[in-house]
Amino acid sequence: MEVKQQNNATPKLMEMRKTNVVVILLAVMVAAGCDSIFDVHPYDAHFDGETDINNRNIRRIEDECRDKLPMHVAFISDSHIDYADLRAMVDDINRRDSIDFVVHLGDLCDTGTTKEFVWTREKLGGLNKPYVALIGNHDFLGTGEEVYEKMYGNFDFSFIAGRVKFLCLNTNATEYDYIAAVPNFDFMEEHWTSDSTMYDRTIVCMHARPYSDQFNNNVAKSFGYYIKMMRGLMFCINGHDHSKKADDIYGDGVMYYGVDAAYNRNYMLFSIGKEDYDYEIVHF
Repeated sequence: MEVKQQNNATPKLMEMRKTNVVVILLAVMVAAGCDSIFDVHPYDAHFDGETDINNRNIRRIEDECRDKLPMHVAFISDSHIDYADLRAMVDDINRRDSIDFVVHLGDLCDTGTTKEFVWTREKLGGLNKPYVALIGNHDFLGTGEEVYEKMYGNFDFSFIAGRVKFLCLNTNATEYDYIAAVPNFDFMEEHWTSDSTMYDRTIVCMHARPYSDQFNNNVAKSFGYYIKMMRGLMFCINGHDHSKKADDIYGDGVMYYGVDAAYNRNYMLFSIGKEDYDYEIVHF
């Protein structure tokens, strides 16, 4: 009986030893950076190149457009479907010398992979004007929010150009399962009176508008109230819907403009004057 037990145990022990050797070899390969066997995971949030893009470009925008009026701003959005369309859009914007800067309203990538963010950064880096980029709902997928924060900066931010404050808000509430402060009313309230001597009017930018599928529509009415409190509110503008829109959502005189997706080959170009504004839809 004893000999039989030893013979039965030996194959099991040998199998365990083989398994341990394989595990050790795999660990050594990983530590050695064996790229021929293992590729970087698409949701690995490590990347090389530019970071903190929004803050760097905001400094340039504020310096170049400090007292500039009229001011010409290109609003683009949802370039995540086909990067060839984004390249063509960048080329068209570069041909227009009158454009002062560009605002991308979100959905830089489709599935939140780091490579997609890098590809988009490469295309937008071809702009000969400064740009800022908001975060869209697709940009939250995977580790996208971590990559966006490192590559571009805060989800909520603002800047002043031509005495106009551009208030850029994260409105992608669905990505938080409605448990986070999205939209961030505290952030919005800070801008009711802050820097009041530095600007006269406000433009509110967001990815998803009120009453869309990504917005926290439990607070849609409160959002409308907060928006009206902004100094010299001119209009609101958003992406996400992949269509051109111009609506007075609340029936209170505040216009909400929707910017089309890049794959439909158009964007909105606003000319902002001392007291009013105008816009055109540019096809490319």
